[in-house]
Amino acid sequence: MTHRDRRFRPLPLALGLLLLVLGGCAGGGLEQRDGYRVDTSETSSAFNQRVRYVVLHYTDSGESAALRTLKGPRVSSHYLISRDAMDGGEPLVRQLVDEQKRAWHAGVSAWDDRTQINDTSIGIEIVNAGPRDTPTGRTWQHYPEPQIAAVVALVRDLIARYDLPPTAIVGHSDIAPQRKIDPGPRFPWHRLYLAGIGAWPQDVDIERFRREFERRPPRLVDYQRALQRYGYALPADGEWSELTRDVTRAFQMHFRPGAVTGEPDTDTLARLWALVARYRPEALDAIWPPASPALSSDRLGETDAGMSEPVRLRVNGSAPDSE
Repeated sequence: MTHRDRRFRPLPLALGLLLLVLGGCAGGGLEQRDGYRVDTSETSSAFNQRVRYVVLHYTDSGESAALRTLKGPRVSSHYLISRDAMDGGEPLVRQLVDEQKRAWHAGVSAWDDRTQINDTSIGIEIVNAGPRDTPTGRTWQHYPEPQIAAVVALVRDLIARYDLPPTAIVGHSDIAPQRKIDPGPRFPWHRLYLAGIGAWPQDVDIERFRREFERRPPRLVDYQRALQRYGYALPADGEWSELTRDVTRAFQMHFRPGAVTGEPDTDTLARLWALVARYRPEALDAIWPPASPALSSDRLGETDAGMSEPVRLRVNGSAPDSE
């Protein structure tokens, strides 16, 4: 072998790998991009997550139709959960949009003094036909257990990864009560709560506030303020309106689905105050104690008149009929 041959002999494999590692370290945190390099060796701790909420929807259609719609071009969601959402004994979900991207699922919406909830949320569409009007009244399709098991697994994971509080798990009807009614009164919010997901009032607080309101109902403006403080978007102006009725209906579908009337009866008031006391206790000073009614009123929502004794409805009413 000549001197020239020895000079160009290939490096041993181990030495070559070592040089590659050292070369990478020498580059620090440099990342090559199109036409420039970025130094990522220094980072800041001053940031927060894009994701602040999880919004649950129903598709109002079957899975194949929902999938065609959600693949664009006008609407989308991050996840889609079928009715038999199982694969080999484990829950199975479809991911349609990366979590760090903004899916188009919420539309005009508001929660917690924030608007455009698409900007700050994960959208989950659940395959469900929604309501059907029949000669005997409206019925709602149920949610099968495998589907709810998949919802629970997914939302638990999102809560853990984004450190979401219970009040951040909402329905489409909560954030857009004048336009939407999904996921509807058949959705098992209490079942999710028992699995560690979302908010729910404590029975002892419901009973405490129910006794108080039977003796001394709050004014309409206080009721509106309580809805505001919990997260719903509506003005606290003391005026009864379609918006107040729609928000009341959304609240009842979530927290009192056995009797959805759109009217703030004593049980609805007690559940709302119990939720504020548990999850927004700093807001109680603005709405408590309730003012004693100075005037009686034929209608629950007269401006500046105390709430009259509400119409009695079923406190533990049966769930809406299923298909």
